[in-house]
Amino acid sequence: MRTSVIIVHLILFICDVICKIGDPYTILGLTRKASSQDIKKAYKKLAKEWHPDKNPSTEAEAKFIEINQAYELLMDPERRRIFDQTGQTEDQPNFRKQHDYSSFRRFDPFDDIFSNFGKGFKFNFKEGDEMNIYRKQSITFKAYENSIIKLSRMQPYIILFYSDWCIACAHIEPIWRRLVEELEPINFGMATVHAGRETELARKIGVKTVPYVIMLLDGHPYHYTEPALSMVSTLEFIRSKFPMNMVQRVNKDSIDDFLSGWLDNKVRVMIFGRLDIIRLRYLTVAWEFRERAAVCYVQLDKPDTDAIRVKYGVSSKVDTLLVFHEDPHTAVASVAMTELPYATMKDIIEGNKFLILPRLSSQAVFDSLCPVESMRARRRLCVVLVTEDNPAHEPSRQALRDFATGVGARERVRYTYIFREKQIEFINALTEGSESLSDTVFHIVILWRKDTNHLKYEWLAGGWDLDPEKYNGTREALRSTINRLLHSNEPMPYETIVQELFDEHAQGIFWKIINKVAFAQEYISQRVHQEDVLPAMSVLVTILFIIAGGYIMSYLVKLEEESINGKNSQTGKDGEKAGNSINTVQLRIHELRGETYNGLVRLLKPGCRTIVLLCDGESKSKLVPKLYKACWPYRKNKTLMFAFLNIDRPSAMEWYKRILVLGLTEPRDLSINPKNTIGTVIALNGHRKYYCLFHAKHPEGLMKYGNGQTVTEPEGLRKRPAKSGVSGDFMGFSDVESDTESDVEAGDTKKESVVTNKPLLNYYSNVLFEEQLLEGLNMWLDRLFEGSTHRYHINYWPDWPGK
Repeated sequence: MRTSVIIVHLILFICDVICKIGDPYTILGLTRKASSQDIKKAYKKLAKEWHPDKNPSTEAEAKFIEINQAYELLMDPERRRIFDQTGQTEDQPNFRKQHDYSSFRRFDPFDDIFSNFGKGFKFNFKEGDEMNIYRKQSITFKAYENSIIKLSRMQPYIILFYSDWCIACAHIEPIWRRLVEELEPINFGMATVHAGRETELARKIGVKTVPYVIMLLDGHPYHYTEPALSMVSTLEFIRSKFPMNMVQRVNKDSIDDFLSGWLDNKVRVMIFGRLDIIRLRYLTVAWEFRERAAVCYVQLDKPDTDAIRVKYGVSSKVDTLLVFHEDPHTAVASVAMTELPYATMKDIIEGNKFLILPRLSSQAVFDSLCPVESMRARRRLCVVLVTEDNPAHEPSRQALRDFATGVGARERVRYTYIFREKQIEFINALTEGSESLSDTVFHIVILWRKDTNHLKYEWLAGGWDLDPEKYNGTREALRSTINRLLHSNEPMPYETIVQELFDEHAQGIFWKIINKVAFAQEYISQRVHQEDVLPAMSVLVTILFIIAGGYIMSYLVKLEEESINGKNSQTGKDGEKAGNSINTVQLRIHELRGETYNGLVRLLKPGCRTIVLLCDGESKSKLVPKLYKACWPYRKNKTLMFAFLNIDRPSAMEWYKRILVLGLTEPRDLSINPKNTIGTVIALNGHRKYYCLFHAKHPEGLMKYGNGQTVTEPEGLRKRPAKSGVSGDFMGFSDVESDTESDVEAGDTKKESVVTNKPLLNYYSNVLFEEQLLEGLNMWLDRLFEGSTHRYHINYWPDWPGK
């Protein structure tokens, strides 16, 4: 039984590999000159006609598969070119679009067989099998993270994701083998990943199907998106991912600028070639030495490059590589061959990758030029001239450069210079441990690195003096000092600890942002498919709509607040006239009416409240200044607004009556005497929909300290029992139209407090005088902000009457 299953699988595999479709042009009803648009139109028309779900014919399924295969072949430029030339249809398979015919019930008869025995059947490639190359080059997620990413900073990597049961992987194996043979000799790393076993790595890279190819450059993966894998398309993909001008083309007009650019601390490499394109091996060698060398390409046999070839004596029959240091007229190294191997170019550049007088511009340069040597007898010296990034200092550097050239190469001595203003911490470490120097510029320090951070050093006495009368003595002093330190075990006088040098070649914040944006754009284009765009755009539009709506609402509230302030500026002037000692500019008291109702009540932000005083036209001039004075300590509180309500307006009394009714626990008909409401203070919380009341007759209006103790008054003064808050007496409720005269006739005469010498609120009388109406408001405000006042909750804020 197991043998029969294997035979069935092999038959299916062989059929899929070797079966050929007919003429795709005939299948789609097209001519060989048909464009991509013509192919798409013909495919859509025939696919609708022969789709198995819409066409009941028994031939629909086979016809639909044939139409899809023809469409895939003609839409692949490489496969179409091969078919037009040779008539072959399966040489370059489309490895992006794997066939899925399960929905057409093609394999239904074998479902049971596959479910019972499928787990034990794989493409188990034995030793000697052609596809064994995948297993030999296979890497794990751990190897990718710990090794491959670091190697990709100097060596580009091509990684292929494959899996078992991958027919397309078998198709492209010859192409992959040719890529390995072509790219590995020119310093490309080649690796494979089993997507089924290394799912975490596949998910991180964004691999959704196999086979899948990426190029890893400096730790960043670039995705191969072409539908078919071929040598030509793969090499073009690799070439396009190298940085622009990695190897720049030059001619007779630009060669001088290129060779004179060594001030960037890089040597100049000039490659002469006969091809019109820049070969990949030139790109990879330029990538490996990009921090130490700038590479240019001169195409031979062109009118604008003949002068360069003649100047440097280069043959037009072979490829040539020249390396230049500071002198643009003479190459320090050269090699000429029919075809320049990568290894030869690498050796030449490696041996000449530093200028005659390089600059200590980064820790990597420092480590290369001044390596660690712990043994005193074999110590390596680094002669450093301190200068600044100033063209006027170039003569001093040129003098040391000439000195280094004159003494010849010494394995244990390197001559360098440094910019003081760019390596401040390094220079400070050298001056702290030695005799104080008034100025380190044009001074030479000789270093010996005992380990990574510890330095032994000595300053050259007298500095690097270019005075003609002293220059010879300075040169001789430097020569004798170096010889003494090399050939004796004499200890160096100073020692210090230094940190890593500042990397002068590091990208600035602007270029880092540009690179991040470019990588993000590429990531989105590679990972986001067309079917993912609509949901993402929907979410984005929703978020933008919410933000815009919130901004518009905030702007409208701000406009209404400004309108309130403008329309009620006169109210502030009235308050200023009433209280001459109070500056109303810092505390605005608005009038609550229909135009300001929304801004003062309904549109209040969470946590904000409005304090409203009830008064009439006669009492406003006396009560508003008192309210102003009581609220003055809270003028800087951004959550408070202050207003007055003129009860002479019928709409104002109607609104006040409505909120009283909404605040009662039981509904009742109210008859309010407006005169009894004068002096009432309402604290409105527009967001939480509740209000608090202050009135001299309110139980909370009794004069008490914050701790609840009653204000002491003369003995024998009997307090009037507080009436129930539900009765509504303190709100102005009354069953008679006016009880002013009866209140006066029934009341006792006005008395004065022995404490304040002011009229005293008589609690056994119903008579209140204007100067007594706001007594105790300060303490009530304290309790209001403590949250200890009674809150009258309502379900909604009523509309302003008549609006």
